[in-house]
Amino acid sequence: MTTKTISSRRVSFPQLLALLVTAVIVWSGINPAFPQVWLAEIIPVLLLFIPLLVTYRRFPFSHVAYSFMAVWMILHTIGAHYTFANVPFDWFNNLIGSERNHFDRFAHFAIGFYAYPIAEFLSRKEHCKPWLAALFSLTAIMAVAAGYEIIEWWYAVLAGGDAGIEFLGSQGDIWDAQKDMLADTLGALTSLAAFAVLKPYRNPTPIKR
Repeated sequence: MTTKTISSRRVSFPQLLALLVTAVIVWSGINPAFPQVWLAEIIPVLLLFIPLLVTYRRFPFSHVAYSFMAVWMILHTIGAHYTFANVPFDWFNNLIGSERNHFDRFAHFAIGFYAYPIAEFLSRKEHCKPWLAALFSLTAIMAVAAGYEIIEWWYAVLAGGDAGIEFLGSQGDIWDAQKDMLADTLGALTSLAAFAVLKPYRNPTPIKR
């Protein structure tokens, strides 16, 4: 067996991330706290994960972009299993002296990480200049954040009862939606700072046409 054959069989970093995300999704679906909530929460993960698998060979993102995307998928899938208000996160809540479970804030912050792959895609495809790609990705994340809060409200009203309350996850905070959107925006700004430093459009992974 040649060295070339051996190297071709190695699992790449994106494939390892895909296996990790798949494992977490499978685990999350085993006896979730609220099956109805789990289904509603896992749908957004699958809507992102499956297209990434399908388009991997045609448009491979950078390792950094895949890492950013995997963080949110994993955090959101964990939240789907327990419901965000009930994820075992006492170590952090106790650290900041809060009775509220702030795991959902971390998940919302991670949503903002998707600004990086959006900007990377637009700049590598040469649809626009990198600065405009970054600006568009920031506003896109902010729009998605606002839209998701509307979906949460709609589902909570539709589902009602404990399932609706757990899906909403406000935990009694009347400003929960606004704080979630702020977390999304801060996550986007953080990932775009990495975009500005790393400049993935300069040495991109080859795109198969």
